[in-house]
Amino acid sequence: MIPFVAAGLLGLLALSIPVGIVLFLLGFGVDTFFSSFPLSKGLGNMVWSASNSATLIAIPFFVLLGEILVRSGVATRTYAALDRWVSWLPGGLVHANIATATMFSATSGSSVATAATVATVAMPQAEKLGYDPKLFSGAIAAGGTLGIMIPPSINLIVYGFLTQSSIPQLFLAGLLPGLGLAVGFMVITAIICIVRPELGGTRRTFPFVQMLRALVDLLPIIVLFALIVGSIYRGWATPTEAAAVGVAGALAIAFAFGGVSRDMMAQSVIGTVKITSMIMLIVIGASFLNFTLASAGLGRELTAFLNGMGLSPLGTIMVVVVIYIVLGFFIETLSLMVVTIPIIVPLVVAQGYDPIWFGILMIVLIEMALITPPVGLNLYVVQAARKSGTLSEVMLGTIPYVITMLAMAMALIAFPQIALFLPEALK
Repeated sequence: MIPFVAAGLLGLLALSIPVGIVLFLLGFGVDTFFSSFPLSKGLGNMVWSASNSATLIAIPFFVLLGEILVRSGVATRTYAALDRWVSWLPGGLVHANIATATMFSATSGSSVATAATVATVAMPQAEKLGYDPKLFSGAIAAGGTLGIMIPPSINLIVYGFLTQSSIPQLFLAGLLPGLGLAVGFMVITAIICIVRPELGGTRRTFPFVQMLRALVDLLPIIVLFALIVGSIYRGWATPTEAAAVGVAGALAIAFAFGGVSRDMMAQSVIGTVKITSMIMLIVIGASFLNFTLASAGLGRELTAFLNGMGLSPLGTIMVVVVIYIVLGFFIETLSLMVVTIPIIVPLVVAQGYDPIWFGILMIVLIEMALITPPVGLNLYVVQAARKSGTLSEVMLGTIPYVITMLAMAMALIAFPQIALFLPEALK
C-alpha cells in the first residue's frame, strides 16, 4: 500500500491536479483497492467532522488579519523603519528583509503571505542599491518561512487540531526556535557579506533621531503581537478569540494610518476567502485520506516496518527527518503536514518523544520544504514579485538558509529544551 500511495500522490501532483482533489482521489483509491468496507459511504460525515471545529475558525481570522496589514500599507512603513535600524550590518537591506518577515510572521500566521508581503515591498530596492539578486531574494523566501513558526501560526493550529495538542503550548514552543532561526538567518547573511562584500550592496547608516522616529512605525506590529499572544496567555481569550481580537486591532491600526477603504476591505475579504478555502479543502481531503489509510492498516505497516529495522528512538527520529526532507521536495507543505501527522506522530510519541516538541521539529522541516524545489511555494512567490531574472537564482539564494534550518533541526533533536523551555516554564 505504501508504494501505491506514494506513486499515486506524486503522479497526480505531476498532472497539476489541485492538492485537495488529489487527497480525495487517493482516499477513494485506497478505499477501492485496500479496504474490505466501502469507507466512502461515510464521506459526508467525515467532511462535516473535519470542518466542524471551533479551533479552525482561527484560520480565516489570522488570514484576514494579515491581508488587512498588507493592503493597508502598514507593511511598507514597517520595512522602512527596520531599514533604518539594521541596514548598517554587513548585508545592509537584506537584514531588513529578514527582520520585516520576522515581525509580520508574528501577526500573519502564513509563510506565503509573509513572503509575498516582504517581496512586494523590498524587491524594488534590490537593483537600485546594487544587491546580489540571489542573496536578496533568497533571504526574503527564507524569512517568509518564519510565518508558520512564530506564533500565531496557522500550521501550528492545524497540528494542534489534528493531534489534540494544546495550541497555546505550541505557540510558546515555537517562539524561541522561530526567533533563533531569524537570528541565524541574519548571522549567515552577515558572514556571507563579510567574505563577499560585493553581494551585500551598500551599508547605510541613519541619524539616531530618524531611528527613534521610525520606532513609531514599529509599535503597531509590536502592540498587535502583544494583544494576540498576551490575551491567550493571560487567559482572557482562546486562540480563536484572540484571532478575532487581532483582526479588530489590525483594523484599528489600518484606520489610524489612513489605509482603510472600501476597495481595501473588499480585496482583503476576497483574499481571505481564497486562502481559507484552499486550506480547508486540503484539511478535509487529508482527513478522508487519513481515515482510509488508517482503516486499511497503513499505521500497522509502518510500525512493523520501523520495528523490523530495530531502530533506537534517535534512529527513528532521524529516519523521520529524512522522510520529511525528501517528501518536502515534492509535496506542498500544509498537505505534507495533514497527510503525515496521523501516521507519523503516533509512532514518534510511542518512542517517548513529546508531541509539542515534535510539532516544532516538524515545522522546521516543513519550512525547508517551502524553499526547496520543485514545489517550494515561497520560491514562486518571490520570483513573481521580482518580475525579472530566473527562478534558479532564488533557489541558489536560499541554500545558506536551508543549511541554517537543518542546523536548527539538529539543535532541536540534541537540545529539546529549545522548544520545551517556555511551555514548561509557563505551564
